[in-house]
Amino acid sequence: MTESHDTYQRILSSARDLMHASSYAEVGVAAICEKAEVKKGSFYHFFKSKQELTLAVIDGYFASFKDELVTKAFATDVSPLKRIERLFTSLIEMQIQVHGQTGQILGCPFGNLATEMATQDEAIRSKIDLVFSRISTLLEQTLHSALEQGELENIDPVATGQAMLAYFEGMMLLAKTKNDPGILRQLNPAVVNIRIAAD
Repeated sequence: MTESHDTYQRILSSARDLMHASSYAEVGVAAICEKAEVKKGSFYHFFKSKQELTLAVIDGYFASFKDELVTKAFATDVSPLKRIERLFTSLIEMQIQVHGQTGQILGCPFGNLATEMATQDEAIRSKIDLVFSRISTLLEQTLHSALEQGELENIDPVATGQAMLAYFEGMMLLAKTKNDPGILRQLNPAVVNIRIAAD
């Protein structure tokens, strides 16, 4: 790994951690540089603005989501619905682990940024919309498999996938607001029971 790549990764990782623990508005370039132990000149060598950095952070979040969670959760050793259940359970376990370390439910990094920035920055809104669309498509494809294998019948896989994602994001927001991991444990089982009937 080159020194330049290492500096880039430290800036990206620092911004990711700070924004997830706080917010986009609260985290300035100076705080990112301090945590990354770089000078502002190094920051602006890699990123023209905090917005550009945030777009890279979102891409990094999604890459980690795929590499660390999706690949394992959607292995074909269990049925399609069990794969969906395993994905959401893994996400919740991560939140509970962080709560144990920090005392805070930090919530979904995509949902957090969407709530804060969707009406403030079109580029960030569009990037998060793309991420949510990709996750919905993944759920939709898995629900199609559940239909084909007879696990489900008479559902709209597109609408059901979107409803599952919406429920999960709402559940995360509620748990974050109450700072209560028990909310996640209590509400998670209902995710895979969501059904939107086909027309």
